[in-house]
Amino acid sequence: MAGLMAIHGIDDSPRGRLLSAAAHLFRDKGFDRTTVRDIAASVGIQSGSIFHHFKTKEDILYAVMEEVIHFNTERLRQAVVAHSTGQEQLRALIRAELQSIVGDTAEAMTVMVTEWRCLSEDKQARALKLRGIYEQLWLDVLTRLHKEGVFTTDPFIMRRLLTGMTGWAPNWFDREGPLSLDDLADIILARVIGEAER
Repeated sequence: MAGLMAIHGIDDSPRGRLLSAAAHLFRDKGFDRTTVRDIAASVGIQSGSIFHHFKTKEDILYAVMEEVIHFNTERLRQAVVAHSTGQEQLRALIRAELQSIVGDTAEAMTVMVTEWRCLSEDKQARALKLRGIYEQLWLDVLTRLHKEGVFTTDPFIMRRLLTGMTGWAPNWFDREGPLSLDDLADIILARVIGEAER
């Protein structure tokens, strides 16, 4: 996987290091307050060298978002194909999304939420199209479970509820605390599966 995952040892290319540095700076300083010079300095290059890879600072921001969407979409795909039952697939999706939000891609995921407004309408539309593929993986599994009678809530609404549960985790979840990501995935899954038992 190219790009932003360099900080986690997945891509140590010059472009990958730039995107990792940019994700870190955009999260800490914000897009508006981060300069191209800041990004260049953090990877030890001249600021002009960045323009061999990207035309504008906004292109860097979009690349961070594009990479994290691609990376986490593939993570979801792998989660689904590794399991056969709908409930196993849903649990795997929940665990994978938690990993992306509070784990290895947490910085870029934060940037995607907080700096979204800084993208042009065209780039927002392109990112949403990519995000649609990610969301469809969820909806396919949730629709299957809905048809099987596991829960009665509309699958789209159920996905919004799940997004709320996973998306809020960075505000309180402690990776060093007694609750593991696996534990949290089980708790969230029980909220969905438990609906059929009431």
